[in-house]
Amino acid sequence: QLQLVESGGGLVQPGGSLRLSCAASGFTLANYAIGWFRQAPGKEREGVSCIGSRAGITNYADSVKGRFTITRDNAKNTVYLQMNSLKSEDTAVYYCAAVLGQYVCHDRGNEYGYWGRGTQVTVSS
Repeated sequence: QLQLVESGGGLVQPGGSLRLSCAASGFTLANYAIGWFRQAPGKEREGVSCIGSRAGITNYADSVKGRFTITRDNAKNTVYLQMNSLKSEDTAVYYCAAVLGQYVCHDRGNEYGYWGRGTQVTVSS
């Protein structure tokens, strides 16, 4: 009943852009912190960005700072990740996750209780 669904992934050339969406059902996203994580085969899961509950305080991994932007549309109950200036190193499955409260968000994936199934992002020529 509580569900997160990612969309917007695909194949893009280096330097290109994609916008990922994380649509929630069964709960109100504004009451949760939402994190974007990514994982490539054989690599550890990595926190990319997050947005806190209510006020929407944001944080970014150093590797994406200045290139990615996380936003929340409360009317659509959806969180977005705008990805610009994409690099091959950004290739991964991207997941969104939710944790109740967390006014100031974090990248500790083990503390997020709800996860989507991911969307593939491939950056390649």
